[in-house]
Amino acid sequence: MSQLHTQQKNNTLLPILIISGLFFIFGFVTWINGALIPFMKTINELTSAQSLLVASASYISFVVMALPASYILSKIGYKKGMSLGLFIMGAGALVFIPAAEARTYWIFLAGIFIQGAGMTLLQTASNPYITILGPIDSAAKRIAIMGIANKVAGALGSLIFGAILLSGIDEINEKLTTVSDAEKIQLLDTMADSVVLPYIIMAVVLFILGILIRKAPLPHVEAEPIDESKAGETTKSSIFQFPHLWLGVLTLFMYVGVEVIAGDTIIAYGISLGFPAADAKFFTTFTLLAMVLTYALGVFLIPKYISQALALRASAIIGIVFSFCIVFTTGFTSVLFVAALGIANALVWPAVWPLTLKGLGKFTKTASALLIMAISGGAIIPPLYGKLVDSNKATYIAQGMNEALATATASTKGYWILLPCYVVILYYAISGHKLGLKKN
Repeated sequence: MSQLHTQQKNNTLLPILIISGLFFIFGFVTWINGALIPFMKTINELTSAQSLLVASASYISFVVMALPASYILSKIGYKKGMSLGLFIMGAGALVFIPAAEARTYWIFLAGIFIQGAGMTLLQTASNPYITILGPIDSAAKRIAIMGIANKVAGALGSLIFGAILLSGIDEINEKLTTVSDAEKIQLLDTMADSVVLPYIIMAVVLFILGILIRKAPLPHVEAEPIDESKAGETTKSSIFQFPHLWLGVLTLFMYVGVEVIAGDTIIAYGISLGFPAADAKFFTTFTLLAMVLTYALGVFLIPKYISQALALRASAIIGIVFSFCIVFTTGFTSVLFVAALGIANALVWPAVWPLTLKGLGKFTKTASALLIMAISGGAIIPPLYGKLVDSNKATYIAQGMNEALATATASTKGYWILLPCYVVILYYAISGHKLGLKKN
């Protein structure tokens, strides 16, 4: 028995390492948004809400592409789908070259959207693959390992792109208020050109990985069928007969919104509080390191010491507490509480996937596509934060507050948007994940 268990472990080790590599890639690409947002805000002269469309362009592709991705995967399989996803991401990176030349925001957003489309295909393939690669009860552990790869890459991406894109941004922002229009255009054009080389390198790496994944030894896996019904019971015939799935989709939508706010607004938040960009560029890394440490804890604790549902309950409660702490503190303390949301967020994704896919059998692929569509929370909730900041700032200025203080206060109060999101996650953790499954 133990020999069989060891053999199963060995059979899954290489696929786990390969899928970890994929999670590393989309972690790197996703989490450079924290540096891209203040960069785009400067070079395209945008408001807070407009600059957060960087996150929207990336995450809205998950809504548009999730069901097509599910269809593509059913035709070409997981492995070819992952390879195609990498090629599409590489093509999106190349769009940054004409975008920088034209310094046109919508072209940048198009490149980010195309990269998001490639990531959708990768995520739609790799998340259910890693969930059903081994026992469902330990799926959160496997996904937590993926999370470590994802967030370590995110921390690296955030630091590297923060150094490339945000060096000297404070001085440039000051200069822009005093120079002539011709000098302003020249300054912004030079700054825009700094994205070209990093994105060419990124495209080349993605294309090479796309070729390599085609050759990778990934075994074929399928979800377990739904349990046969007992006499007198009706079998499940539709995706709409699983209320816990739809609540899982809503939970993931809220979760991705708060995760993106924690990672992508923290640099801009630090700058709004008066921290120099040279210091603020490290703030996203704080969030990601908090997530990595909590993921590591999850790998150790789940399922041996705590269940996936308990991990989710604890995460939601910590999120609610830290949301209050952000709003009722100031300065670096408040920034640290935004970073500490990484602790609250880390185990939500690993816990929600297996809890939602439990008992879905033949509906697993469609359910996975719906869960991937929920990533659109990252497209909708962060810009709502931006809108909240912009409208509050305008109100404070109208009340006679100076602009710097109005920006700082409005940025802090905007984090109230986190609270309802964590409440939804808590409900799913307590009872939502059991709805419709009690008969089974």
